[in-house]
Amino acid sequence: MKILHVVHGYAPAVGGTQWMVQNISERLVADYGDAVTVFTTVAYNNAYFWDRRQPAMQPGVEQINAVTVRRFPVFNRLGWLRLNVARVAHKLRLPGEGWLRGLYFGPLIRGMTRAVAESGADVVMASAFPLMHMHYALWGGERGGIPTVLFGALHPVDKWCFERPMIYEAIRRCTAYVAYTGFERDYLAQRGLDPDKVTIIGGGVDSSAYQSADGPLARRRYGWGDAPIVAIVAQHLRHKRIDLLIQAMPGVWRHFPEALLLIVGKRTDYSEHLECLVRAYSAEQQARIVMVSEFSDQEKVDLFAACDVFVLPSSHEAFGIVFAEAWACGKPVIGSHIGAVPSVIDEGVDGLLVRYDDAEDLARAINELLGDPGRRTRMGQAGREKVLKNYTWDIITGRFRDLYGRVTQR
Repeated sequence: MKILHVVHGYAPAVGGTQWMVQNISERLVADYGDAVTVFTTVAYNNAYFWDRRQPAMQPGVEQINAVTVRRFPVFNRLGWLRLNVARVAHKLRLPGEGWLRGLYFGPLIRGMTRAVAESGADVVMASAFPLMHMHYALWGGERGGIPTVLFGALHPVDKWCFERPMIYEAIRRCTAYVAYTGFERDYLAQRGLDPDKVTIIGGGVDSSAYQSADGPLARRRYGWGDAPIVAIVAQHLRHKRIDLLIQAMPGVWRHFPEALLLIVGKRTDYSEHLECLVRAYSAEQQARIVMVSEFSDQEKVDLFAACDVFVLPSSHEAFGIVFAEAWACGKPVIGSHIGAVPSVIDEGVDGLLVRYDDAEDLARAINELLGDPGRRTRMGQAGREKVLKNYTWDIITGRFRDLYGRVTQR
């Protein structure tokens, strides 16, 4: 099968969607013998779509693990003007203001629609909204008579990005839609979209990599000893609510004064704000907050294994692949009772849910798990069993391949 994937960034760009598309693409080639091409941008991160100061790769075509990757240049000028025109139009509820937001988000790519139409692919899959490449993929697929699958990764809580009629019109027009969770499918049904058009696939992890995770090695490397470790693994982005976890730690230290907060993730412009929050604590408390921003894939796995409790109090997640990564290491998780997260975490079985934006409730849940090692073990084991049953890359890739086969046969 000749498959075209369209995504806003691709390795060495990092991010949940980028990682998902890379793994599916490489496994379709290796396991099924498919010819997979990826259309993407030169960006390392989404900020490049409106900020020329961000780093970028060179446009062109290359082979990465037998996947053909074509990187398109992006128009990223006038970012300030695009943003403020979109803001004013949104505030005044002007007709077409959703498209103005789309023009701000980008990526603005000349020629991608035509390239999709002329690709000769048997099927096109694009991920993820709210970015404009989703529409290029749909338009190109329609123009070229190619079945188009949209993998939206919707975050309904984020009204600025996702409350735009153009997104749901695109979903109505595509051949098939992929959702991470039942929450996303039900949300679309509430908006009048056909739930039979939706296939729930979920997120994937390499379970074998986590079997070799060495938590004690990471503890020795950083000199953490046997201290209880609360961890979050996420880019330093505002919606991940790392700030809330930092604010919850005094409530944890009252019961577990030796506890460490481990923050693992790439730095962004938001990192300075997080560091300011940390500096507000005493020197002794600051020493109990560790930020690791540069790490290899193996070290990331070891850091997951080193923690006792994994926390992600994000305001919105389409799935939250880091929950599955923590479970793959046999760790219990804590998430916020908002959006799709309650459809990922089985409350009381493999993790706990807390009230969103409530540092006190978050500290309570952390203390509850730190104080009960047996419960942590049971929850972590339940999570690992769920991953092995539902979320390995072999399973996820097989689900995509089955879907592609169905849409090409219609």
